[in-house]
Amino acid sequence: MHLLIKKPMEKRVIGIVLTFLGIAGLILGAVNFMQASGGMKNIKEVLIYFILGAIFFFAGIGLIRTTRDKPS
Repeated sequence: MHLLIKKPMEKRVIGIVLTFLGIAGLILGAVNFMQASGGMKNIKEVLIYFILGAIFFFAGIGLIRTTRDKPS
């Protein structure tokens, strides 16, 4: 049975993807915050983008930092 992530390079690629998704979420949150006209729906939307963006960003950075590549 194959593992989903078994090579360090694959973990690093997933970390990079998560980091970019986190950056995109943080940017979307910032754009929505700057265009906000008020209202509870907009506040929830901005918070969701910021929270998910931060989770993805820090998870990606953590995965990249803890993965050790061995030269092949």
